[in-house]
Amino acid sequence: MNGKAIVITGALGALGKVVAEEALARGARVAGIDHAASQLAATADHIELGGVDLTDTAQATAAIDKAAAHFGRLDGLINIAGGFTFEAVSDGDPATWQRMFAMNVMTAFNTSHAAIPHLTKSGAGRIINIGALGALQAASGMGPYAASKAGVHRLTESLAAELKGKVTINAVLPSIIDTAANRAAMPKADISKWVTPKELAEVILFLASDAASAVTGALLPVNGRV
Repeated sequence: MNGKAIVITGALGALGKVVAEEALARGARVAGIDHAASQLAATADHIELGGVDLTDTAQATAAIDKAAAHFGRLDGLINIAGGFTFEAVSDGDPATWQRMFAMNVMTAFNTSHAAIPHLTKSGAGRIINIGALGALQAASGMGPYAASKAGVHRLTESLAAELKGKVTINAVLPSIIDTAANRAAMPKADISKWVTPKELAEVILFLASDAASAVTGALLPVNGRV
């Protein structure tokens, strides 16, 4: 990944931070985009764009263009930004479904749409989305989240077909990720079976690398030791 210019959305979150650290360690230049504020001073190899609402098309486009201008190119987009909710359909709120669609599908669409002109110039452009293993067969209470992540899966497949031979587009489908938030939400769970952020980062960065040049349209399960 030496010298590649990579955008990571949700870069200040539990997974995004690890992916950014691993990408930088491998010689990539990283632009992190997040809704949260950032105080990091920009360098030639690392810039953080905070306070960006990626559900807003104009803000997403401006952030992607700024990252590409900073590096003079763009080789990869890793769409980690998103959200989760647990809510039954029978007593649920339609606004929850709209929020999940906006946070998971529209963020990935907006950034991909903005990045495509830059990525097609790369010669080795990559987009990696974050789907969900739970979207393949949704459990009770997982309707709004699983439906939105299923949308990410279909977006991945459709865009891969659209840009075949120009940009590769793949998605990783993790089970439960070992984060502080998930540990707090499930204190009795066997966390030894969960996927660590570093393990997931390894798979994501493989798909972003030159070694994955023949892989596109894949929905890759990363289910830990379940």
